[in-house]
Amino acid sequence: MASTGAKQAPKIVSKISAGGTGAAGASGGPPIMPLASPLMGKKKKPFLGMPAPLGYVPGLGRGATGFTTRSDIGPARDANDPVDDRHAPPGKRTVGDQMKKNQDDDDEDLNDTNYDEFNGYAGSLFSSGPYEKDDEEADAIYAALDKRMDERRKERRELREKEEIEKYRMERPKIQQQFSDLKRKLAEVSEEEWLSIPEVGDARNKRQRNPRYEKLTPVPDSFFSKHLQSGENHTSVDPLQGLGGLNTPYPGSMTPGLMTPGTGELDMRKIGQARNTLMDMRLSQSEDVWLEAARLQPGDTAKAVVAQAVRHLPQSVRIYIRAAELETDVRAKKRVLRKALENVSKSVRLWKTAVELEEPEDARIMLSRAVECCPTSVELWLALARLETYENARRVLNKARENIPTDRHIWITAAKLEEANGNTQMVEKIIDRAITSLRANGVEINREQWIQDAEECDKASSVATCQAVIRAVIGIGIEEEDRKHTWMEDAESCVAHGALECARAIYAHALQVFPSKKSVWLRAAYFEKNHGTRESLEALLQRAVAHCPKAEVLWLMGAKSKWLAEDVPAARSILALAFQANPNSEEIWLAAVKLESENNEYERARRLLAKARSSAPTARVFMKSVKLEWVLGNIEAAQELCTEALKHYEDFPKLWMMRGQIEEQCENMDKAREAYNQGLKKCPHSVPLWLLLSHLEERVGQLTRARAILEKARLKNPQTAELWLESVRLEYRAGLKNIANTLMAKALQECPNSGNLWAEAVFLEARPQRKTKSVDALKKCEHDPHVLLAVAKLFWSERKITKSREWFLRTVKIEPDLGDAWAFFYKFELQHGTEEQQEEVRKRCENAEPRHGELWCAESKHVLNWQKKTGEILAQVASKIKNTF
Repeated sequence: MASTGAKQAPKIVSKISAGGTGAAGASGGPPIMPLASPLMGKKKKPFLGMPAPLGYVPGLGRGATGFTTRSDIGPARDANDPVDDRHAPPGKRTVGDQMKKNQDDDDEDLNDTNYDEFNGYAGSLFSSGPYEKDDEEADAIYAALDKRMDERRKERRELREKEEIEKYRMERPKIQQQFSDLKRKLAEVSEEEWLSIPEVGDARNKRQRNPRYEKLTPVPDSFFSKHLQSGENHTSVDPLQGLGGLNTPYPGSMTPGLMTPGTGELDMRKIGQARNTLMDMRLSQSEDVWLEAARLQPGDTAKAVVAQAVRHLPQSVRIYIRAAELETDVRAKKRVLRKALENVSKSVRLWKTAVELEEPEDARIMLSRAVECCPTSVELWLALARLETYENARRVLNKARENIPTDRHIWITAAKLEEANGNTQMVEKIIDRAITSLRANGVEINREQWIQDAEECDKASSVATCQAVIRAVIGIGIEEEDRKHTWMEDAESCVAHGALECARAIYAHALQVFPSKKSVWLRAAYFEKNHGTRESLEALLQRAVAHCPKAEVLWLMGAKSKWLAEDVPAARSILALAFQANPNSEEIWLAAVKLESENNEYERARRLLAKARSSAPTARVFMKSVKLEWVLGNIEAAQELCTEALKHYEDFPKLWMMRGQIEEQCENMDKAREAYNQGLKKCPHSVPLWLLLSHLEERVGQLTRARAILEKARLKNPQTAELWLESVRLEYRAGLKNIANTLMAKALQECPNSGNLWAEAVFLEARPQRKTKSVDALKKCEHDPHVLLAVAKLFWSERKITKSREWFLRTVKIEPDLGDAWAFFYKFELQHGTEEQQEEVRKRCENAEPRHGELWCAESKHVLNWQKKTGEILAQVASKIKNTF
């Protein structure tokens, strides 16, 4: 019922507004008058009663949303009311509507008179309103902005377009550009060349030019064999039909000798015989066929084949050599080769093979004949010179130079000949003449080839010739600014090849050119130290300090050499001269102190240190002063000196470390802890100080405090592998292997390229997983000595002795300063090597003088081992290594 009333409401409202009667009017009663309104006496607003604009929704501006109910669109609407299509659904277009629309589009007026610059042909999409002055001003502003932006991009755009065009033209040049160089060269063509250019003709082949040209097909062997088996002497071939329908050559075009006389027909037997004869002729002239036939035959049959081959090919060197090889008797070999030389006297190979079978005297006679027959063979001339006496050899070489003026080996052999006979003063002249003569004959002096020749002379013990060659060619083809670098590389290359005299000659020449270069003197000194004698080293250092008196390291090397030779007074004199050249030098002061202390001259050392503290005070001088008193057992003096030093150098961490270690030695743990803590306040980035404090707490049983110290150290020093490694080891020593593995994973994430961590991680794994872990370690740190050492230890644990030794050798070669590697290597050789191998490792370690390594430093820096030599430290460290890995 409510819905019915709602539907009837619009009708009632419409009747009332139309002035109709209600129920009373319908029954004849008086009309119902409208109620009085307070607005009736006022002036009506002009917008009241006006139709709402199209699409207007009341309250939309306040956020309201318009909607339509059934009462708004009910049946009370008259048919004559205007239709409101605001909410009507889109109607379906028919085919006729679409065609009509297309027709309207086609009928659009596209005349120029109907075109507007702003609206186009059919008007603007926004042309519902007038185009006012504001719109024109806005368009002008936008146009100005567009123009401005276009000008800003114009230069960049034009440059990019130009580059694209150039790139396109380079990739796809025009035909005229491709032949531009040839067109320019046409200007150089003479008139005669123009006239000699042939006329353009038909470039096609004969078959293309003449379609009627007949195809030739060779007669197959099956055709001949078929008629030969049938016993026919001859047959004829139809020139028009041929074989298989193909055209064949006319009989008249065949060789007349293959025709049957009087008939003009082909003789098949003669064709086969001719083919066999031609094949025999060709086979009898290929060396490879005869040699292969001889190889396939046994013994005497092979000799017969070779003899037949010699008759067919009397000039074949390879066949003669094979014939000599088939002979078992030396006399028979000589006879064959001499017969070969009668036929082929110009063959160097035959002469060399024949000479090798002769005695020296007969060989000399044969070589005399050989150089006459082969005057351009350097090998034969040199071989003859080696067999002759000194005077005759000089004549032979002179004659060889006349015949072959472009070969350097003859000159070098002449120089070696003079050196071998004691005429060393002639060697330099011969080499200089060689360079001049070869250049005059148009020979390019190849520096690398001459250096190789010098290395060969060095290996042949021709030292003077080798040095003369080096001096002659070392500067050829080298820019002035590249000489030092290139010469140092040449010297290292010669050392690698084992040519030590060549390297010595290169260093000597470089020192003549660069007498004031400390780096060159150092290179030469290290070379003499490793490959020379003590006398040669000292002589070189004496010259070095004369040219470079400010180079402290050269003075120190000289003093050390004298000290190792147990010549202490000479070492003192060298250091005294060094003091004069370098007053107040810390290195020289400390070297003098070490010299005196190592030779038990403790009072001399004390006086030198006291004088150094007064004249040249440094942190290292104070540190050495403290250490001297400490190792001598004067603990109170050491503590006093340490306290005094820290007043001046409180930021020097080694002083705090020594102070704490002295207190630990005296069992004063609280004072040691205090020293370390004070040192960390001044030097928070000193990793050894953090480790010493952690070790102290662990030693007294404070694992939690030690763990906290390491965590704090890692915060202060991020990405420090040593701190992470100590944290892992702390947990492992405490028996917490799971925590240790977790810490190791975190450590490898923060320090992925640390060889120390990877080496430790290998042995944290169970035995089956260690090999895989080592492979990962090598991928991350391929050339790290700690990783290489871990792999060597891994092979050692698996009893793979050869591989383990190879990896130990690789480790000490990459890093000879790692003392731990030498100690493990020495321990390995003590168990699995011979005495010679053990001694070799010990000597190499003493020459390397390692200074680093966890196990090595723990022994070498202990106060009780301060006077022990490298070999003693090596044995001591090796003895403490246990095969528990």
